[in-house]
Amino acid sequence: MTQDNTLKPGQTETEPPSEIIAPPPPTARLPAVQPSPPTGPGPRRWPKRALMVAVLLAAGLGAGYWWFHRAPALPPGFASGNGRLEADEIDIDTKFAGRIAKLFVDEGDLVKAGQVVAEMDTQDLRAQLNKSEAVVSQSQRALEEAQKNLAQQQSQVLSSQAAALQAERALEEANAALRQQQTQVTLAKQQLDRARYLVQRSDVSKEVLDQRQQAFDGAVAGQNAASAKVGEAEQGLAQAKYAVAATLSARDAATARVGEAEHAVDAATHDVEYYKVDIADNSLVAPREGPIEYRVANVGEVLPAGGKVFTMLDASYVYMDIYLPTAAAGRLRIGTEARIMLDAYPDHVIPAKVVFVAKQAQFTPKTVETKDERDKLMFRIRVRIDPERLKGREAIVRSGLPGQAYVRTDPAAAWPPRLQPSAPPSIAIAVPP
Repeated sequence: MTQDNTLKPGQTETEPPSEIIAPPPPTARLPAVQPSPPTGPGPRRWPKRALMVAVLLAAGLGAGYWWFHRAPALPPGFASGNGRLEADEIDIDTKFAGRIAKLFVDEGDLVKAGQVVAEMDTQDLRAQLNKSEAVVSQSQRALEEAQKNLAQQQSQVLSSQAAALQAERALEEANAALRQQQTQVTLAKQQLDRARYLVQRSDVSKEVLDQRQQAFDGAVAGQNAASAKVGEAEQGLAQAKYAVAATLSARDAATARVGEAEHAVDAATHDVEYYKVDIADNSLVAPREGPIEYRVANVGEVLPAGGKVFTMLDASYVYMDIYLPTAAAGRLRIGTEARIMLDAYPDHVIPAKVVFVAKQAQFTPKTVETKDERDKLMFRIRVRIDPERLKGREAIVRSGLPGQAYVRTDPAAAWPPRLQPSAPPSIAIAVPP
């Protein structure tokens, strides 16, 4: 049987022609004729081979680059961990509920400690302040009047006390005059009695008796007059003492009014100071120096007490948290020297210190790479950058920069040359003389 190799319509050269082989006669049982192999070229495999060669070449180049640029292994006495640079976030919040009147900074601005960054609406507080200041002025006038009244009452007390002293001296003089008159009465009576005795004996004349009687009557009259003056002096002294008591009572009342006026002035002054403090607290200030990271609210928004307006970064407290196994964390102490190298500045070594070592281990965070997958429990270590290095560079402080932190677990170990502190990127490295 012959094979027809003629191409049928729609059949390509590479496709084998379809064969219709007639079965052999049942009596002969001859083997079936196999179709001849295709005469066209085979499939093209060189693009796959070229792709495999390219992949192997790229892998080799990558391995070579990693080999020549990989960081040298740490010497004994040191440990390292990866982390992200962080700075303390400080929320600048409102103390009282109110409306934002002004914003003086925005995201990315560098602020100084004590700088006013926002101002709340304080019209109601200023109205209360004006009212309290008016009350202070009124209370001060009332205090001045009370002080003048007290001065007058004090003068009247002094006058009444002087009058009482004068009345006491007048009484003493009246008593002295009375005693003198009583002496004269006694003498005149003795002379009268002697004259009567002598007249009975006819030793003196009756005229002498009359003279002694007249002298006695005059002395008695003088005694009565002196007694009357003593009574008047006593009455004057009593009146003077009553006047002193009245003026003292009036002075005490004036003193009490002065005290009340002073308390009123103090209370009004405290109200003024209170409203001034409230107005000052409505001027939001930056507590530290650093950049503004977020602006949460805008002008005109009404915030509750404690509402957040800005979030800033404390440029003086920049740190990186790393996680170390027990063998390394157990050798660290607070104040241990450390180094930080950021991916953004791979050629600059930043000096730092260990400021925190966790007391308890925790599960390794997913973002932390460890040498051994068995290190499931790690200790958190905080490494803080030297604040002196950050002075003058507050504007470039950022959060989230990845890097590597190195700590010295052996105090006697010397830092390798590649981990010696370098000058900051913005400062030229000083050349020694």
